[in-house]
Amino acid sequence: MTDAAFPTTTGYLAWQFSQLIAGRLERALRAEDLTLAQHNALQQVLWTPGVSAAEIARRSSITAQSMGAAVNGLVERGLLRREPHPTSRRSMRLFATAEGHTTAARAASIARRVEGETTSPLSSDDKDTIHRLLYRLVEELNPDALAGRSSD
Repeated sequence: MTDAAFPTTTGYLAWQFSQLIAGRLERALRAEDLTLAQHNALQQVLWTPGVSAAEIARRSSITAQSMGAAVNGLVERGLLRREPHPTSRRSMRLFATAEGHTTAARAASIARRVEGETTSPLSSDDKDTIHRLLYRLVEELNPDALAGRSSD
C-alpha cells in the first residue's frame, strides 16, 4: 500500500481519535446512566449556571433537538432543573440539582480517566502541546464551545 492510498490527513486522524475517545467515554459513562450529550449538558450547566439548552447545543455543535432530548432526560432524572429566563419568555435557564452536582463530579472523573487512558502513549509535554493546539483551533473555529471556560 502506498502512502497516497492511506488517508493520513490531519482531519482524518482527528476524526479517528475523536471517534475512539467518544466511543470509550460513551461506554464508560453508562456507569452513571449518561449519554455523551447528557454528560456535556451537565458539565456545561456546572460551568455556566443558568445557561439555556439552545446555548449548550451551540457550544456542543449538535442540534437543538438532540440537546433538548438530552436535557429533558436530565430534568426527568432530577439532575437538572429549569427556571424561567428573567427577560425571555421563550428561554429556560438550567441549573444543576444537588444530585446533578454529585453525578457530574463522578462523570467528570470518568472522563478524566478515559482521557488519561487514551492519551497514555504520549509524554506530558506532548499532551500539553496537543491541548494548546486543539484549544487554539476550537477557539478560532467554535469559540462558543469555550464560553465560560479557561484554557485549563
